[in-house]
Amino acid sequence: MNEEKKIAGIYIRVSTEDQAREGFSLPEQEKRLRAMCDYKGYEVYKIYKDAGISAKTGNHRPAFEELKEDIKKKLINTIVVLKLDRLTRSVYDMENIMKFLEDNNAYLDCANDDINTTNANGRMVARLLTTVSQNEIERTSERTKIGLAGAIKEGNIPNKAPFGYKHVNKKLVPDPLTKDQIIRIFNLYYEGNSYQTISNIYNEEKVFGKTNWRDSTILKILENEIYKGDFVHGKRTSTPTYYENVVEPIVSKELWEECQVQKKKNSRNYKRDKEYLFLQKLRCPKCGKILGGNATRKKNGNIYYYYQCHSCNISIKEKDIEKEAKTLLSDILEYDNVVNEFFLPVLKSKLDNPKIELEKELKSLNTKKERIKKGYIDSLFTEEEFKEETNLINEQIDQINSKLLENEQAEQLNFTVDDILLKRDMDFINKVKLPISYYAFNDNWNLLKRNVKADIIMRYVDDIELEIVNKNYTVKQINFRSTIYSEFEELYKKGYVDIKRPITFNFNGLCVDTNIRYSEFIPTEKMMQHLVRLNEYYEVNFYKGTLYKETRKLDMLPLKNGEVPIRIFPLQNNDNGNENWVSMGMITTKKSPNDIKVNIKNIFETIPNIPSKE
Repeated sequence: MNEEKKIAGIYIRVSTEDQAREGFSLPEQEKRLRAMCDYKGYEVYKIYKDAGISAKTGNHRPAFEELKEDIKKKLINTIVVLKLDRLTRSVYDMENIMKFLEDNNAYLDCANDDINTTNANGRMVARLLTTVSQNEIERTSERTKIGLAGAIKEGNIPNKAPFGYKHVNKKLVPDPLTKDQIIRIFNLYYEGNSYQTISNIYNEEKVFGKTNWRDSTILKILENEIYKGDFVHGKRTSTPTYYENVVEPIVSKELWEECQVQKKKNSRNYKRDKEYLFLQKLRCPKCGKILGGNATRKKNGNIYYYYQCHSCNISIKEKDIEKEAKTLLSDILEYDNVVNEFFLPVLKSKLDNPKIELEKELKSLNTKKERIKKGYIDSLFTEEEFKEETNLINEQIDQINSKLLENEQAEQLNFTVDDILLKRDMDFINKVKLPISYYAFNDNWNLLKRNVKADIIMRYVDDIELEIVNKNYTVKQINFRSTIYSEFEELYKKGYVDIKRPITFNFNGLCVDTNIRYSEFIPTEKMMQHLVRLNEYYEVNFYKGTLYKETRKLDMLPLKNGEVPIRIFPLQNNDNGNENWVSMGMITTKKSPNDIKVNIKNIFETIPNIPSKE
């Protein structure tokens, strides 16, 4: 070998991560290796460059393959590289390269690793260094996996944000501009629409500015665990990793799971013939399994629903659950009628509609539009690409402008949280004075269709705890969804919504145990303003009394004949530190409709204005 002329093929390679980590640019490698060849007296035949390609097993490297072909043709006899890992980081690949060199009487010379394969010791060192290199790759891979798992658990999902989400500070969060359409897809499918039907609807409406919605797109969304807050890493590998509750969900786990069940039954066209009210809401208190639903149809056509645990052989009738939960479910419906369906959409558009975020997004889109225009002028885009990208951005700009317009319109409506309190009281008064008319304007739980009941329960109830009494199931407790509860609790703490509380009420000399509407403290000025607004529509009275905390007994002056309590509330903030009693106020009205001061239609469809301070 010492007498043989060294004809070198300089091989240089850089991947993106190498460039960022070590600064081994192609020109720098070539410069250093040419200098080495000059020093050692090697004749340089050619420079072989692989740019942006990793040395991992299986990666195709065109320049390296060309170098091997030139060795076979005897055009060169020595490979010159900066480091051994420029060739490979795999022990298996290194063995193949060593065998290739031996078969073709060729050699390897590494500038930084001091490797020369002209002898056995040199070949051994090459193999050892390759082993160390591969071990470092595997250790780095393990550290990366651990770091990735930690990042995913913190909500830093590495993938591109799917529809309905966006990345904020590397975390995946629901996108207020798009998440509603994802919820709609799940709801449409849950209602029995096929993938094709949903894609047709979205194409007709040009949702997200697209007219190429496909049934496969809808299926992909419905199957994605991210929408229930979970993430599967390496889904296409043989060992995927499942991470639960890592991002804020857009749909409930129950809705997501029910859509998977529906998909298995008939992915193209499935309509329910039975609607279970408490689907996925009940667990066996004995073994903890979710109760399955069942139904029997009698000869008269009536369907009787029940839920059962097959393991414990215990069942409960649906009508028994509904009966025990009816009062609470009716309260939910009232809250939904008055607050959720009427006020919260408006208030949320005012309070939660991200006007600043929308304006930032609009500015970003306009900047992007200018960049695309400049790229087209600089011939970076074809005219067709320019028009396509511009049209897409214009559609997004139109959507944001539409949302900004909705925001402005919502602000002009001037609804406030005080109006929630007023409408709740008006709603109760209307139900007392005009029950028939009230249920003509508002839903009555008893008259709702099964699918409407099921929808309300699904939206509001997290689960229903059961207990076993005398070998039978009975309702122990109803748990609300945390999102709904937090909204309600916030309004309740500020005094804007009420709850029913058991009170022993001194009613005209008689102590009566009853449930009465109770709200938290509101400043006197606001409460007097509230009474003035109510008095524009009805005759209402105000009483003062005392609530004894331990006995829950409410002492109040005798009510006038025909009066009923509307609501009670503390007259002191934080009870003034008193442990035994608290001063209470009560608003009342007569049961008779004779004191209504306006057209009956107005008490259902309008709200009294806030009185002027002048």
